[in-house]
Amino acid sequence: MAVVFEKTKGLTDAPLHYCPGCTHGIVHRLVAEVMEELGVLDKAVGVAPVGCAVFNYDYFSCDMVQAPHGRAQAVATGIKRAVPENVVFSYQGDGDLAAIGTAETVHAATRGENITVIFINNAIYGMTGGQMAPTSLPNQITQTTPYGRDTNYAGYPIRVCEMLSTLDGVALAQRVSVDTPKNVMNAKKAIKKAFENQIAGKGYSIVEVLSTCPTNWGLTPTEALTWLRDNMIPYYPLGVYKDKEDVK
Repeated sequence: MAVVFEKTKGLTDAPLHYCPGCTHGIVHRLVAEVMEELGVLDKAVGVAPVGCAVFNYDYFSCDMVQAPHGRAQAVATGIKRAVPENVVFSYQGDGDLAAIGTAETVHAATRGENITVIFINNAIYGMTGGQMAPTSLPNQITQTTPYGRDTNYAGYPIRVCEMLSTLDGVALAQRVSVDTPKNVMNAKKAIKKAFENQIAGKGYSIVEVLSTCPTNWGLTPTEALTWLRDNMIPYYPLGVYKDKEDVK
């Protein structure tokens, strides 16, 4: 019988720990497939964050390093500079990358570090109980904003791709989603380009993935996908915010 689809060699056989309906698993598969297709599994080094994806060193079939909270891109920078022939990526959530790790993110980007960053934006702190994150939407209800995020008090959400697109060291800043089959395929193309940029030595590439958190949003998996489409995509429009190849 012909094989139509099989599990990527980029993932181990460890069962994922994520909640039902969480889209981390989809993104893990895309990253793993891309590394396998590019033939870099044997020289890839991933940097795990603190947050829901903290255990991803159990899931990817490549070398992995655990970074302190927010420091994944500083760790990735050190690895890439020490072994530049390796393919280095960080995989981070919004609390890790856009809160405690903001400085590491901005400065790795502005230096043009030749790394690949996978940024999961689910608009909430997932692992620690559902507090407001830097990416939580205006009026969004969280554990620490029970009446909704008040922008007069808590400020506005950070649009990471828009911010980083202003920096000269950034080769690619693109926002994607994994809420539909079409968007999943587009997300894979973006992730593949981010890795290809690193292999070609083009500099810093970040792919922001809009993702769901049904548990902390208080929704079913299906409702969470609808909420993402109705609320997150309008505030965080999908698209390419910077691509050095397009700059004439």
